[in-house]
Amino acid sequence: MSLFRPAPVPGRFDPPPAADAIAAVAIAAVALRDVTMGYRERDVLRGVDLVVRPGERVAIVGPNGAGKSSLLRALAGIVPVRGGSVRLLGDAVAGLDRLAIARRLAVVPQQAGLPFATRVEEVVALGRLPHEDPFRGPRAADRAAVAAAIERVGLGPLVGRDARELSLGERQLVLLGLAVAQEAPILVLDEPTVHLDLRHQVAVMELVVDLNEREGRTVLAVLHDLTLAAHFFPRIVLLSGGRVVADGSPGEVLGPDRIREVFGVDPALVRVDPAS
Repeated sequence: MSLFRPAPVPGRFDPPPAADAIAAVAIAAVALRDVTMGYRERDVLRGVDLVVRPGERVAIVGPNGAGKSSLLRALAGIVPVRGGSVRLLGDAVAGLDRLAIARRLAVVPQQAGLPFATRVEEVVALGRLPHEDPFRGPRAADRAAVAAAIERVGLGPLVGRDARELSLGERQLVLLGLAVAQEAPILVLDEPTVHLDLRHQVAVMELVVDLNEREGRTVLAVLHDLTLAAHFFPRIVLLSGGRVVADGSPGEVLGPDRIREVFGVDPALVRVDPAS
């Protein structure tokens, strides 16, 4: 049984049918074209092309240093690209301010530090900042969204506690609650299960699937666990050396030869169903 309570939300949109490349970019939730990005003198992404349509659920996998987290930073506009273009829902990220990006895209990082005492519900409420009236503060709708996110993620027992005193896994769930409260159409997760035990890993993945399938949110998740990626994501993008080396279904992308070549391990050690 899932830890989280699904909430039916009207307005689910289905991914559009396949079209030519120009039409795909025009309707894309996320579109990267020939993106190069790096830090100081080193490029970590090189000529990356990626189009994700509204309502898709995509896992980004690859070995350490492949550029997975850097790709998410490019999407969020945290690090500017050196070449190419990044678009969210048709708009260039370079031309959007932070609030405009936050209304389009919610990010769940691997971990976030809290410099001062903050109650769990106050952290979740940060997800409403992109929607709040700057002069009037939170509205009834904002408070309702926070309450719904707390219930959805199962944070009720943690309400009132200082988020700094929680375990790493509990803090990760609070960050997920913040992203749910944000109600952005695109949800990006960077290793969302890294600090969670097996039960909570599965429960978080079930919630992500529910947000995608019932609410139509576009989901991109960086994952190291290939088993979770293959089980919960119908599309997998494999990065290696800062480039996309494969993009397709789990069975197409995570074949034995490619696992051996890209990850340098015996494929028998990785539980991936090639029929997925």
